[in-house]
Amino acid sequence: MSTVYEFEAKTIDGQAQKLDSYAGKVLLVVNVASKCGFTPQYKGLEALWRKYKDQGLVVLGFPCDQFGHQEPGDEDEIKNFCSLSYDVSFPMFAKIEVNGANAHPLYRHLKHEAPGLLGSEAIKWNFTKFLIGKDGKVVKRYGSMDTPEKIDGDIARLL
Repeated sequence: MSTVYEFEAKTIDGQAQKLDSYAGKVLLVVNVASKCGFTPQYKGLEALWRKYKDQGLVVLGFPCDQFGHQEPGDEDEIKNFCSLSYDVSFPMFAKIEVNGANAHPLYRHLKHEAPGLLGSEAIKWNFTKFLIGKDGKVVKRYGSMDTPEKIDGDIARLL
């Protein structure tokens, strides 16, 4: 598979969502968690979404509990936390795995297309971000320490 548009994921409400519905948009795909030191990045992700959504950016949040059991809740708990704590309005998806044998196919693709430090494909922690161009191809990978504010310029250039 050569673009993210060839994948499907389950929304946080349990509906199948084909990613080709985002064709022609710039995507920021993020593995998120509610009880992480990086959780406040939800605020910056929501700010990016609100700033650029009318220009074609879509932030996609994928909850993951593979790092320090920092996303222990079910989809309803995650949805409520995001809404009440950070007023998240960007699309959120059902909890997935990003590493290992049960890694979601989308994440296998993202990691292969944009390996991390020293060529490692593994996701190191929560709030790793992948920037996807309007053509559905991975442009860049950002680590957890890369705040949404820091990548604003890269997003603006793609829009």
